[in-house]
Amino acid sequence: MPPPLGPVAVPQPSPPKPEPAALMTPTTFGALPGWQQDDLREAWPAFIGSCKVLVRKDGWTAPCTAAATVNPADGAAIRGFFETWFVPNQVRAADGADSGLITGYYEPMLHGARQRGGAFQTPLYRVPDDLLTIDLGSVYPELKNMRLRGRLVGKKVVPYTTRADIARADIDGQQLLWVDDAVEAFFLEVQGSGRVRLADTGETVRLAYAEQNGHPYKAIGRWLVEQGELTVAQATAQGIKAWIAAHPTRRQELFNVNPSYIFFKEERLPDPSIGPKGALGVPLTPARSVAIDPQFLPLGAPVWLATTRAGSEVPLQRLMMGQDTGGAIRGAVRADFFYGFGSAAAESAGRMKQRGQVWVLLPKSAAR
Repeated sequence: MPPPLGPVAVPQPSPPKPEPAALMTPTTFGALPGWQQDDLREAWPAFIGSCKVLVRKDGWTAPCTAAATVNPADGAAIRGFFETWFVPNQVRAADGADSGLITGYYEPMLHGARQRGGAFQTPLYRVPDDLLTIDLGSVYPELKNMRLRGRLVGKKVVPYTTRADIARADIDGQQLLWVDDAVEAFFLEVQGSGRVRLADTGETVRLAYAEQNGHPYKAIGRWLVEQGELTVAQATAQGIKAWIAAHPTRRQELFNVNPSYIFFKEERLPDPSIGPKGALGVPLTPARSVAIDPQFLPLGAPVWLATTRAGSEVPLQRLMMGQDTGGAIRGAVRADFFYGFGSAAAESAGRMKQRGQVWVLLPKSAAR
């Protein structure tokens, strides 16, 4: 009979490695391309929105409190405020690259109904009852803002079902609304929120992001390019929709390339002029809110963006607020420009695929 075993050391799982830190180089406002030309009055309401959240965070209380004394109609006073309280920091990737991809998104309008019938055959789902969300930051502080999603099978947490699984078998009883266009439903997920005009009641409601199934976002446009179906220049939202229209039998095959799936919640729309809430929890401001990767940049912070307008070489240099996030927005020098609501916003967002540079404005007290 073998001797009894002594205490056995149970190896602890290593935490996933966090992304490499971005490189931030303090600079001056004079180094920001176009700083003197931007009408900062247009950005001020978005900044005040950010301050509703940031005022409670270390380093932000003083500037956000001081902002209440600034005349919102005085562009020079607003410029002086930022130059007094903030330090611009040029953002670079860990490999030193100072430019990255700048895309665009918008709030679409879909047509739907509360009950399935007629043209309304594509479901939009609420958060399923069996979806679990685990905050990794509560276990590993270095993984703040990272979450694991899955479902319970017996005593094990396993990955949640993919887009293909969900398409094959309806999540019965979890349908929020039914819409008349499967392609627009897919692109609603890419945008993260949108509006639906209900044919049965005449009401227009907002669908806001509620959760995600935990699978990584994969760009279907990139897949079409890799397959030789489209060129890089053709892989815009408009080009992808045209490809689907020409290959209707391959629509679900294309959608399934992206295993990520978004679940929604319904919100009232009392004021159509107010944008949807972003990840910061405040309404987005068209052309002044931007989605960023919170692993690299502080959510809510002012961001100076230097890029070009959608599909052109015309400079686009302005102060934005990093008030949102997105499954495809990964990396330090990466931003998604919010264009707002309507057909013009959809057109610009669909063509926005430019190179650009990013500076984050940090309070002087927090930058020390």
